[in-house]
Amino acid sequence: MMKQIFKGCVSGLALTVATTLPLSAADMMTELGAGEGTVSIVAWPGYIERGETDPAFDWVTKFEETTSCKVEIKTANTSDEMVALMNEGGFDLVTASGDASLRLIAGGRVQPVNIDLIPSWARVDDRLKDAPWHTVKGTHYGTPFMWGPNVLMYNTEAFPEAPTSWNVVFEEMTLPDGESNKGRVQAYDGPIYVADAAMYLMAHQPELGITSPYELNEDQYAAALDLLRTQRTLVSRYWHDAFIQIDDFKNEGMVASSSWPFMVNLLKADGVPVSSVIPEEGATGWADTLMLHSEAEHPNCAYAFMEHSLSSNLQSDLSVWFGAVPSVPEACSDGSGMQTAAGCSENGLDDFDKIRFWQTPVSSCESQGTCVPYYRWVSDYIGVIGGR
Repeated sequence: MMKQIFKGCVSGLALTVATTLPLSAADMMTELGAGEGTVSIVAWPGYIERGETDPAFDWVTKFEETTSCKVEIKTANTSDEMVALMNEGGFDLVTASGDASLRLIAGGRVQPVNIDLIPSWARVDDRLKDAPWHTVKGTHYGTPFMWGPNVLMYNTEAFPEAPTSWNVVFEEMTLPDGESNKGRVQAYDGPIYVADAAMYLMAHQPELGITSPYELNEDQYAAALDLLRTQRTLVSRYWHDAFIQIDDFKNEGMVASSSWPFMVNLLKADGVPVSSVIPEEGATGWADTLMLHSEAEHPNCAYAFMEHSLSSNLQSDLSVWFGAVPSVPEACSDGSGMQTAAGCSENGLDDFDKIRFWQTPVSSCESQGTCVPYYRWVSDYIGVIGGR
């Protein structure tokens, strides 16, 4: 199924970029009207909670009661799936990561956002307001949502002390519990994971000259693929469904994998012996943006939700729930929800400059002129997973 999604993204993106242009500031809304009664959101698992998973975490019910806009949620497990869904249409908002946002802008699938219609925009972290993954030539194409690292999750019985390197998932070895890591580790089922291999090589093969894991020339890219092919012999499962990974760590003997703090938190709450760490090589990460579809059927409700995302308990409580960092720093300590200043620091508030945030690889790149573009990452990573 995921191979079909990836292939659809490649062909769909090529067609979209060839036949459309990004919408400009002249195309954005200038005033708001009455809500349409519904807002449909494509979101990462765990991002839009109404108390069904845990009654303590609900940032939807009050919004619906206040605005009369019913929230409809479609979860997506990879950025490529999000792009495919937005290409199909029928949705109002998407929580797009940096490896999807610029594709959506270039393809004309999202419209500029008028920040003057979002009263709480001033509360957004200054480091995110003009971030290049949602701002093009001074025009904003969304409101910052959440950000955080892709952590190394590990079983604390297999690792009495936290692993210090990503080598536990990239190279065959005997782990501290005396058993091999072969068949006991996982990797992310998304082409952007090539960047994790490139980041590892930045530290361990500096002679390759990699300066950005998203800007790789042919030799650097080949080295990353070789590392991923080695990893293929170790991996038990490539994960993209958060809850399947949770089950694998509970019941299938998994002991190490790239992961999100969301899964770490749920497993810990369930009493599973896991923890997480950012190893010495650093981490890739995500900075997600709430973006408005260019043909949104419910734009007024969508704008209402964008404002809600910045001004309600969402930022604080989602930060606790997902293990992420709020895009509104005040949410760490203003009492709007459960988060605290200490909790935000633990989630990585001070690590912003250490994270290699997801971005879409392009052929014309800043570090070395010509790089391997994303469509190659897609097709080649499918080959790696398939054993080629």
